[in-house]
Amino acid sequence: MDSLNSLIDGFGTALTPMNLLWAAIGVLLGTAIGVLPGIGPAMAVALLLPVTYGLDPTGAFIMFAGIYYGAMFGGSTTSILLNTPGESAAVVAAIEGNPMAKAGRGAQALAAAAIGHFAGGMIGTILLVVLAPTVASLAIGIGAPDYFAIMVLAFIAVTSVLGASRIRGIASLLIGLTIGLVGLDQMTGQQRLTFGSLHLADGVDVVIVAVGLFAIGEALWVAAHLRRSTGKPIPVGRPWLGRTDLKRTWKPWLRGPVIGFPFGAIPAGGAEIPTFLSYVTEKRLSKHRDQFGKGAIEGVAGPEAAASASAAGTLVSMLTLGLPTTAVAAVMLAAFQQYGIQPGPLLFEREPELVWGLIASLFVGMVLLLALNLPLAPVWAKLLRIPRPYLYAGILFFAAVGAYAVGGESLDLVILLVIGLIGFGMRRYGLPVLPAVIGVILGPAAEQQLRRALQISDGSVTGLVNTTFSVTVYAIVVLIVAWPLIGRLIARRRGGRKTAEESRTVSGG
Repeated sequence: MDSLNSLIDGFGTALTPMNLLWAAIGVLLGTAIGVLPGIGPAMAVALLLPVTYGLDPTGAFIMFAGIYYGAMFGGSTTSILLNTPGESAAVVAAIEGNPMAKAGRGAQALAAAAIGHFAGGMIGTILLVVLAPTVASLAIGIGAPDYFAIMVLAFIAVTSVLGASRIRGIASLLIGLTIGLVGLDQMTGQQRLTFGSLHLADGVDVVIVAVGLFAIGEALWVAAHLRRSTGKPIPVGRPWLGRTDLKRTWKPWLRGPVIGFPFGAIPAGGAEIPTFLSYVTEKRLSKHRDQFGKGAIEGVAGPEAAASASAAGTLVSMLTLGLPTTAVAAVMLAAFQQYGIQPGPLLFEREPELVWGLIASLFVGMVLLLALNLPLAPVWAKLLRIPRPYLYAGILFFAAVGAYAVGGESLDLVILLVIGLIGFGMRRYGLPVLPAVIGVILGPAAEQQLRRALQISDGSVTGLVNTTFSVTVYAIVVLIVAWPLIGRLIARRRGGRKTAEESRTVSGG
């Protein structure tokens, strides 16, 4: 009841004209930034930090939160329409969203993503209000073995459901893990795969990898086939969801937040893991599995709802523990320190107006984003009417600008081209791109957690399975790996019974 009263007070703060203005500016900036590949919400908030010195802290954080949510909305737009994720949480949206766009259903995919973000953000923010203390206490008790187990689950899940075979999925994952090894060893400081380059000592930025594998690889692949087929504009389609679409999406919209929120609250990769797991879940539960990979709308709705709910979960750890679980949360933590405010258990007591105003502004921001993005869905989808040679030339330009913006080094453009050629080769030989991206994102963190767990247990492998949580996660991993074999055994038994019954019928006849 105290939380409800505090939230009502927060709405009084968030709905003042100035704070509404900051929320509107935040969601507009965030959507625009999310649409541009390579310039994610973390960079946007970081660039705006010096600008907000003179602002009231409450207004500044309301604007930052709007940018965070808006960038997640915008990131799915280019992911769906151009197969170019605006930021890492939008990677999964490209798997089903882009085939939908190519089939003339880009507006439907964008609408499913927008409503998914709205549902996920609303449910996630409600859970933030209700469950923040409980989730925070659970996050404190999770150690290195548990983090490593979660990441192994993500690796196995994503390689099991994507691509023509598991071997190709594992090969793609190994490519991503190898790219993730580039740079300094986080524990020993030793250089790995840097070839003597100081620029590579910091590793390859995940934005460059995602843009290279998706945007450059896709553009090169299309260019290689344009001589065989004419690049006709793709039809936009109806700018609304039909009854069939709604029937297929309402359950994923509700399931996504259940997966996304807990993962956002623990330091396990931000929105990347829950979006992957949501995609896996929807593929397992769908009655239209044959459409996955060809444009299944469930594969857009569920992961996008999970991503938005994950953003709300991220704020739980940051506000109650001062623990940033994503790059955006880390930048926002720096912003808190800029104002002389220390997030933690006492923040709700010391700065109630700021905290509850920020939480209330999330509800306001969700409404503003839905009102902004649904009407714009057919407008964004009209990008597909541009002839493909011009369209992909534009993609290459913006991808190059985004990659250069990451570090301001010309070598980043060379790395982008090399990774783009790898992406082209992966398409040529049927390797799914997504496992490579998740390998780059989670590989270094998984290695670090593995080594920490082994150090704690003095090198004993049992240190990886010494908690109930980790054992439970590994049991799920074993089930995922063994499920195809179990399915074959069940099918054989059913086939054997059917054959026996047929032979009895024949002999009886």
